[in-house]
Amino acid sequence: MHYCASHYYDPGKAQFQDFEPFWEFVSGPIHAGAFGPNTLDNTFGPQLVFQKAPAKELVTSLGYDLQFFGHVAIDGATGVMTVTHKDWNDKALWSKQLEPKAG
Repeated sequence: MHYCASHYYDPGKAQFQDFEPFWEFVSGPIHAGAFGPNTLDNTFGPQLVFQKAPAKELVTSLGYDLQFFGHVAIDGATGVMTVTHKDWNDKALWSKQLEPKAG
């Protein structure tokens, strides 16, 4: 996975539906070749919410601002988790806040 993306998995859109919805965050690995992604498998009903990746015809080792990493912060008072995709310049590309689930 040499790109960054956020996927939301929804049992209402999935072939296999016996699960709670969940998020997947892909970032990096930093300083790796830039390529991808592949087609998403529909078993768990993935929805592509955000993605930054090289064009299919472009495969590069470095450069083109296609090096990514993820940052996760949890607010101690509220428990809200913020996941942010960043590029190699530390520029925030996309964020998602997730509320804690009670019980």
